[in-house]
Amino acid sequence: MEIIKINENTWRIEDGGVRFFLLAGDKKALLIDSGMQIHNAKEIAEGLVNLPIELLNTHADRDHVGSNDEFDSFYMNPAEASNYYNTNKMTGIIIPVTDGDIIDLGSRELEIITLPGHTPGSIAVLDKNNRVLISGDPIQDGDIFMFGVQREMHAYLLSLEKLEKYKERFDTIYPSHGTFPIGPEFIDALHKGAKRVLAGEIEGTDMEFHGTKIKRYDVGVAGFLCDCSREQ
Repeated sequence: MEIIKINENTWRIEDGGVRFFLLAGDKKALLIDSGMQIHNAKEIAEGLVNLPIELLNTHADRDHVGSNDEFDSFYMNPAEASNYYNTNKMTGIIIPVTDGDIIDLGSRELEIITLPGHTPGSIAVLDKNNRVLISGDPIQDGDIFMFGVQREMHAYLLSLEKLEKYKERFDTIYPSHGTFPIGPEFIDALHKGAKRVLAGEIEGTDMEFHGTKIKRYDVGVAGFLCDCSREQ
């Protein structure tokens, strides 16, 4: 685990293969995701800021909710409820957030952007004043998991098209995996790659993940991991 200060009120915490973030405003601070291997994200945050700390999850995959049990409630898109409560057997109360909602930390407004596809309730967070998009998993240069019943490439493609409308509002992307940071040009590159995967223009490489046969589609800037039994 490594804590890296980005600026005077923003930190990233590297937790193995995933990262999460702490954003501070004038009135409160927000953890964006809560880690994978560590289970004391709130305690870590309390050591960095002297503010009330809340939690938002970009989605409910296991590597993003490791410290959720430190919080009685947390912000999450309700479309993640099945993933959170049923798949991962987690507890706590969801404070629902959806497209266009604003979380104001005090002189720091964060806008929610829903991005279904990687999971049904995936969201990104637009740090408006700092012109930063905190993207969760959908925008990155690593391997993007798109296999299993909760993931859908067509929805993902639509989410990338939606993000095009926001590109004038941010200069930098903070992804949960892979290289940090990345630029807005990744959105267009991923969009082109996803279209080619759906069109059958890229040959996948056979892989196995925890007993599930999948294919990896290399689109240059990233890889898409898809379920062989549910070819697009």
